[in-house]
Amino acid sequence: MGLPSEELLRDAKALLPDAIELRRRIHRHPELGLELPETKRALLQSLEGLDLEIRECTTTSGVVATLRGRAAGPTILLRADMDALPMPEDTGLEFRSRVPGAMHSCGHDSHVAMLAQAARLLEARRDQLQGNVVFMFQPGEEGHGGARYMLEEGLLEDPAVDAAFAIHIFPLVPCGMVASKPGPLLASADEFTIELVGKGGHASMPHDAIDPIPVACEVVQALQTFVTRRVNAFDPAVLTVAKIEAGTALNVIPETARLGGTLRAVSESARVIVHEGIERIARGIAEAHRLEARVKIDEGYPVTVNHAAFTPFALDTARELLGSDRVIEQPNPAMGAEDFSYVLQKVPGSMVILGVRPEDAEPAPCHSNRMVLNEAGMQQGIALHVAMALAYLDGEAREF
Repeated sequence: MGLPSEELLRDAKALLPDAIELRRRIHRHPELGLELPETKRALLQSLEGLDLEIRECTTTSGVVATLRGRAAGPTILLRADMDALPMPEDTGLEFRSRVPGAMHSCGHDSHVAMLAQAARLLEARRDQLQGNVVFMFQPGEEGHGGARYMLEEGLLEDPAVDAAFAIHIFPLVPCGMVASKPGPLLASADEFTIELVGKGGHASMPHDAIDPIPVACEVVQALQTFVTRRVNAFDPAVLTVAKIEAGTALNVIPETARLGGTLRAVSESARVIVHEGIERIARGIAEAHRLEARVKIDEGYPVTVNHAAFTPFALDTARELLGSDRVIEQPNPAMGAEDFSYVLQKVPGSMVILGVRPEDAEPAPCHSNRMVLNEAGMQQGIALHVAMALAYLDGEAREF
């Protein structure tokens, strides 16, 4: 059965004012981390009156809403994240953040708004569904691993989820465009710290001390060189030392120097190579200069890997809905990270990028204090969520 593309886009456009209202309400009151009481309240109010099975998570503000179709069949999960970032907003928007030091600069407010309206459209089409749709509204994507908490609470179990799909907005891509690729889409994200312990002393007598500062500089240079020499250029990793701390006075050689940063990779093999390299280089250089190196690596989100068969299905669905000229297959992954990666480790699925480039403002990337988005693009996002569910549950249990 072909998709009723014109109908879906028309219905999504009719709900666009509601999506904008919900998005702006959430945008005004951004919340951080795993506990998002105001955001959750706004979401639940937007779902009132729909025949959905609502389950509120106990360890976070996560919400799982299940729509059961007219007949038994597979289950597809549609996901939206809800949390903001700890940063100021400098957009000048009328509905800008009212919370100091918090901003929805990654579009999660629009993700919630699109999925809530998609739930409304799919609930009205219950009779067309041979299977179920699970709507996943998750907190804590920005570094808190909210998806993992929801998985631990049985997100994929009742009903058992067979496939998963997510949309992430991108304000640098033309409005209404969809992009994705099979395989690695986004990178892993790990943090590392290195403490170099030497011997303090007077700045005029460095020979009586063991100065950690030049050693820290040497470690930074060696790490940068290591990545270019030991990591395959076609399986890239990005290592950034973003912070160095040492010293208290201009005439004192400190005992310790600390440096830290992030590591991103698009394969687990490259990730392991760099983990091992950080340890080896820091300890080796420190030992050569009679210092001690204390290395700590905090593993963050794994690589976001789109399923090799599900992603072409998702892109084909987008082409049928929006037209071939509005859908592109990305040539390369991006180096950002996502905790939807945890879901994709469990079930086949895909994340796609939705363009929301503003028409009347200079585009700023996600995580910018000046990021704005074209709310009109939410029409395509709403319709694409619905189209994915309808296509997947179209009378045949797809196997990926």
